[in-house]
Amino acid sequence: MSQDEDRSRDRILFHLKTRGSQTAADIGSRLDMTSTGARQHLLKLETAGLVESEDQREGRGRPRKYWRLAQRGHDRFPDRHSDLTLDLLRSLRDVFGDRGLEKLIEHRERASVADYRKLVGERRSLHQKLTALAEIRSREGYMASVAEDMRGSFLFVENHCPICAAAAACQGLCRSELAIFRAVLGTDVTVERIDHILAGARRCAYRIGKRQQSSRRSTSQQRRPIVTS
Repeated sequence: MSQDEDRSRDRILFHLKTRGSQTAADIGSRLDMTSTGARQHLLKLETAGLVESEDQREGRGRPRKYWRLAQRGHDRFPDRHSDLTLDLLRSLRDVFGDRGLEKLIEHRERASVADYRKLVGERRSLHQKLTALAEIRSREGYMASVAEDMRGSFLFVENHCPICAAAAACQGLCRSELAIFRAVLGTDVTVERIDHILAGARRCAYRIGKRQQSSRRSTSQQRRPIVTS
């Protein structure tokens, strides 16, 4: 396989990771290749077990074939030292118990909030803060992006979780991630997780907006939310 073919297939995998299910025509249009060329790459990726397809009917006519990453395709994206992390989590729980592990997560949470606040800085608008946060999280491997909707709220998306294995073994990490976002963005902002990788979604996504006065909650509720997996 040539380097150009490798590069094209890596681009397709990245595109499916960040955009979700797509047709060959959609992929070709986005990546500046023909539909036929995209389809040929997809068929080879399917043979390698990296992508899979599903026919979807949209009105009359023939169903359209949509392509998405298979689990092996997701595995191409790094989960930071997952085996070592899982071993450490198990050892920490064995030695210090669940409360000791929770204290460690709380310590990490406080440190992350302090670091993110420094990096987000004194940016005035919520959009500026979220853009800076997305850049930080992308550098950490989360493939983050932010988009504004018609109502003036924002969709903050993380297309990859580099600590997924650890989060699956320790749900406190996911609760802590949500608490970190809320602490960094402030009590005048609402943060709601609407998609969750550990619940079977292809990404983690958050709806974020300015808090309405009538829906203001206490700081303690903001700091430690209850999140279901």
